[in-house]
Amino acid sequence: MDERIVMDERTVFQSISRKRVISVSPTASARDAARVMTGAHFTSVLVVEQPDILLGILTERDLVARVLAKGLDPDATLARDVMTANPICIPPETLVSDAVVLMLERGFRHLPLVSGGKVLGVFSALDALPREVGAAFGQVEFNEQVNDALG
Repeated sequence: MDERIVMDERTVFQSISRKRVISVSPTASARDAARVMTGAHFTSVLVVEQPDILLGILTERDLVARVLAKGLDPDATLARDVMTANPICIPPETLVSDAVVLMLERGFRHLPLVSGGKVLGVFSALDALPREVGAAFGQVEFNEQVNDALG
């Protein structure tokens, strides 16, 4: 691969537009988590136990699939009961295309950025540029072809 292209590619930390972290406690209600997300204009919220222990992530998609679609009461449903526990985290120096490959292969839309045990932000698929997404799709196709050939 051309080194110039690799050098031009952004890291996930460089790509996130909002470098603040929004979080709720594990005992917050699903409704409170939705309010925090809406108020911050985020599509996910981290579920954190103080001091700074990441327990999980809760997304708009989780709220729809795990609360609303199941007819659960959003005021009585706790974040810890509907979050994705122990989410896969990535270091801030991860290349955007590598993060998008991981997201495509695992079906994620959000990845927490963690360094030294500290959460620095959340990378969303929306943070990637079209060329970075294109590179990731090419890599995923290649990976699938290799896996098919080997096995």
